[in-house]
Amino acid sequence: MARDAERRRQVSDRQPVQLSKLSDYALRTLVLAAVREPELVTVAEIAETYHIPEGHVRKITHLLARHGFLSSVRGRAGGYRLGAAPERISLGRVVRITETDLRLVECFEPSSGRCRLEPGCELRAVLKEALEAFLAVLDRVTLADVVAERRRLRELLVP
Repeated sequence: MARDAERRRQVSDRQPVQLSKLSDYALRTLVLAAVREPELVTVAEIAETYHIPEGHVRKITHLLARHGFLSSVRGRAGGYRLGAAPERISLGRVVRITETDLRLVECFEPSSGRCRLEPGCELRAVLKEALEAFLAVLDRVTLADVVAERRRLRELLVP
């Protein structure tokens, strides 16, 4: 009985759907850039603010710049700023770019053939609908919505 309770606790402690650290860090990087507008933000500042290794931040800023979310300014006084207006940056777009695998279960893979239930199972359709609903919410939310309280966020993020 105690073992069952412990097992239920462990299962309930797990995150059923969790974004990757890449998505998390990318979204936070965009928040910092938005809050700091029109100033530039550097890789070192992002790393220090969020306690993220600079190597990760470089990868993130490069990815975000490649997709137009950030623009880079080279040189000694360089850094990054938003590459588009915050109203034009949908969280859904960012997550779709930063998540390499949005399959909730292996049967999302076309004709994986690994599950015996696949030919008659409705679970895949339900989970696909849930994922689409999750992404639809993120699609409706822009960076501008997230940083609406810029002054408060600036107090929290900028020493």
